[in-house]
Amino acid sequence: MPGVLLARWAAVTAALACAAVPVCTAGPPSAGRDTGPARSALLRPEGHHDRGAAGRGAARLYGPEAVQAVPTVGVLSNTTAAEGVPASVAEGARYVPGSNVLRLASGRLMYLPADRTASAVVAADHLPAWWQIARSRDWLASGRVPGRTPAQRTAAERALLAMRALLRPNGAMAAGWSPGWKYSWPRDSSFASAAFAHTGHDAEAYRILRYSAATQRADGTWEARTKLDGTGPPDGRRRQLDADGWVPWAAWQWYRTAPPATRTVRLAALYPMVRKAADHAAGSLRADGLPPASPDYWELTTPAANIGTAAPLLAGLNAAADLAREADRPAEAARWSTAARRLSAGIAARFAPVGYQRTADGRHGHDSAVAFMAPPFNAAPADLPRALDATYRALLLPSGGLTPGNDPAAPWGGSAWTPSTAFFALAWAASGKHGKARPVLEWVLSKQNSLGELPEKVDRRGRPSSVAPLAWTGSIAVLALVALDGTPLPTPPPPQ
Repeated sequence: MPGVLLARWAAVTAALACAAVPVCTAGPPSAGRDTGPARSALLRPEGHHDRGAAGRGAARLYGPEAVQAVPTVGVLSNTTAAEGVPASVAEGARYVPGSNVLRLASGRLMYLPADRTASAVVAADHLPAWWQIARSRDWLASGRVPGRTPAQRTAAERALLAMRALLRPNGAMAAGWSPGWKYSWPRDSSFASAAFAHTGHDAEAYRILRYSAATQRADGTWEARTKLDGTGPPDGRRRQLDADGWVPWAAWQWYRTAPPATRTVRLAALYPMVRKAADHAAGSLRADGLPPASPDYWELTTPAANIGTAAPLLAGLNAAADLAREADRPAEAARWSTAARRLSAGIAARFAPVGYQRTADGRHGHDSAVAFMAPPFNAAPADLPRALDATYRALLLPSGGLTPGNDPAAPWGGSAWTPSTAFFALAWAASGKHGKARPVLEWVLSKQNSLGELPEKVDRRGRPSSVAPLAWTGSIAVLALVALDGTPLPTPPPPQ
């Protein structure tokens, strides 16, 4: 999750102002392209999942060579290329329903033509734009749009279209389409794969998993994030061990929804990735059954094992063991089930007594990652409902959303973070506690910006802030809506 920047975002100095038909290529300097590698500067690492506000122990500070751009508020896409929409362009605009085509305040359409990397502003009846709209609507109709109310379905539709826009042809899932977010995180990608799988978009879900397989390191781990072309990490931030849990969990979620006629053969292509991840996860466990101290989803290293790593690894080991049984690999299933039992016992012995707080020593406060101990990730321990309630109360801000945690060594300020808030909606929805889940999810959905995109953060005054759309928030919201529709989200079975 992005850290707190020490500099304001600079203002956009150019806006789209196009009168020609059919194509206008003028646009904001950062639209649709990266700003290049980072260099040492007086900024904390810019972008999604950065290291947080704590200055203690920060190895380096990074900043882009170019001036930081205002975060996007929307995204255009032709499914092969994308372009961010700045706030100056979005004013008075709306997406044409069921598409990533904008209807501007003038009534003209703005879209990304096929085989182009720059947007066009065209007449309202421009046929190629309407063909793109029709194909986008066909894609939505090929799956399911969850939600019990028109507002929920509209939000789910927008989230799915944003996720599709951020997905690259090679399977890389961009966290967002602003400099610093235009990278693929295994964590976010795994949630997006699961959301696509549970809404009937099998091809997209599987494509993400294939990208994860292609970018896995030889030791079974993943970089914290990769460039969208898969060539490697954009900086030297430390790897996070939780990816070895998230990716097998996502593969299991895909397998549970995949067409039975083809899923066995397609699982065989993913299985080496699952095996390497599960073996690394199992091998990382210490004598007490817990993984080592590692950067968590805050991208901050903790002095003791953290729940943001331990819980995903437990989900991944259970998922891998079940996939091994499906692949007729009983020895591997037994090995990973044994590791899962050790990890589960370690969590019960060290995290449960402190209410599943951020670290096993109980010295770093509450953490929204407590939700990772609940379905659809893990079968909830008997004492988890009380811990979920206590953590939610501890992290609740006056705006109605949650701060990721209250570790005094890593303050997040007064902004609410939509992923952390949505974690609880998903945990309660997947646990059948719909009465608790609905108001939390409704708060998240109420913070859509003027284009209907879900932002990363909500400021003290309750306004959307930071980048939008954020793939992670959209994925969590879609999964929660699936569960609230009455379709149980499966949870990897615990070891017998």
